[in-house]
Amino acid sequence: MSTQNVISAEKLKELQYRMDREAKRKKKIKSGLLVFANIVFALLILTPLLYAISIAFMPSNELFTLDLNILPKEPTLQNFILAFKRIPLIRFVVNSFLVAGLITFGQIISCSLAAFSLHFLDFKGKNVIFMLIMATMMLPGEATIISNYLTISSWGWLDSYQALIVPYLTSAMGIFLFRQFFQSFPMSLYESAKLDGCKNLRFIVSILLPLMKSAMGAMAVYTFINAWNMYMWPLLVTGSNTMRTVQIGIGMLDSVDSQSLTLMVAGVVMIIIPSISIFIVGQKQLIKGMFSGAVKG
Repeated sequence: MSTQNVISAEKLKELQYRMDREAKRKKKIKSGLLVFANIVFALLILTPLLYAISIAFMPSNELFTLDLNILPKEPTLQNFILAFKRIPLIRFVVNSFLVAGLITFGQIISCSLAAFSLHFLDFKGKNVIFMLIMATMMLPGEATIISNYLTISSWGWLDSYQALIVPYLTSAMGIFLFRQFFQSFPMSLYESAKLDGCKNLRFIVSILLPLMKSAMGAMAVYTFINAWNMYMWPLLVTGSNTMRTVQIGIGMLDSVDSQSLTLMVAGVVMIIIPSISIFIVGQKQLIKGMFSGAVKG
């Protein structure tokens, strides 16, 4: 009887071992298929960008041929050099960095203070005010761009940094993001600080600010990329090379000659590097900040 029990136990162990091995094999196959599918979809999504990079290093005589040249036969940096010679690209990049950086800083300050007021402070009508702020998100930018232009023009701000920066120093999206983040903090934390004599500004700087890194990181990445890619508003309010941003200036590379396409693509490749770099560096903060207010505790 004991011998049969031993044999049965050994068979059970062997069966368990086979089942575990089969489960591991299926898991590896499933993981391999997922990795392969991700690689395929990534290549499909990145194909336009990779082809643009290839065109940027391609002489114009290789692009305008009957042959399908996917990769440059004679790679050259001449397109990048000519792009810097044709237009003051460095000036445009500096303008874009300055405008995007100040807009990002301004939105973090204004949106965090507004969200603090709408969550922690108790006053009549704050829910109505928040609903009105959220309602502005349903208005397209084109609906207000003319009135903003007329206001900026009446103030004499056209073709200046004020015109590029001031209208975008706050946003409903930023207020919503910070308010949702503040809702994860218990109200007793603010009440305890008030009982200890802590003022609102000190409460923000000493207590909230160290805990807001994820939300601030998400807001910074989101705002900087949007500000960097602005096109319509800078096109309306700027008229000189000293004030143009890079998105507007890159269109100056377009001309009737056949070389303009490779020059424009080279310029586009250069100007998307900062936004892609910031997104890659801050993607974890962006995802963490977007979901930081989803769970209270």
